[in-house]
Amino acid sequence: MFDISFSELMVIAVVALVVIGPEKLPRVARTVGHLFGRMQRYVNDVKADISREMALDDLRKLQASMQETAQSLEQSVNDTVHSAETEMNRIAGDAQSAGPDAAGASAVPETPAAAETPAATDPAKPA
Repeated sequence: MFDISFSELMVIAVVALVVIGPEKLPRVARTVGHLFGRMQRYVNDVKADISREMALDDLRKLQASMQETAQSLEQSVNDTVHSAETEMNRIAGDAQSAGPDAAGASAVPETPAAAETPAATDPAKPA
């Protein structure tokens, strides 16, 4: 993390031994170790928070994209339904303007042979 070699650590240890003294050095080293551990935990917590925020931001962007796609799809479906409804209304208008006889005659053509058979007139009676 700090790019300190072993020889540099030895120099720091000798200087600390001379400055602090042999009696207080273990207690100071323990305190420094605890502070270093706290610092590492704090840095890891900050990294985790940043990662969570980045993931949350990505999820928000994905949600916005999905909503935009859904709105686009809904608009497309609405346009298609509207055009189909318009076409059906136009066809219904054409059929009404042609007259009721033309609409009824083209809807169900009857054949004379089918009307005379008993099975065609009453499906419940056996033939």
